[in-house]
Amino acid sequence: MNGSKFDDSHGWGRIMKRKKLSLEEQWRAEAETLKREAEQLPQGKEREGLLRKARQLETASRVNEWLSSPGLAPPR
Repeated sequence: MNGSKFDDSHGWGRIMKRKKLSLEEQWRAEAETLKREAEQLPQGKEREGLLRKARQLETASRVNEWLSSPGLAPPR
């Protein structure tokens, strides 16, 4: 992982070419990839960083899904 937001070290380009994914699906797929990568690393800062990023992506996916749900009432 070279730290570039747009690198293809996670196979991101392959995922996007196969199927047009929603933003939530993209974030979930990236989170799963990061978790798999973290499992291969020994305990340490790099592993924890990957797991933290995966949790952030999962949370962002859930929040975005909730905010875009049709049942969400506008603020009063």
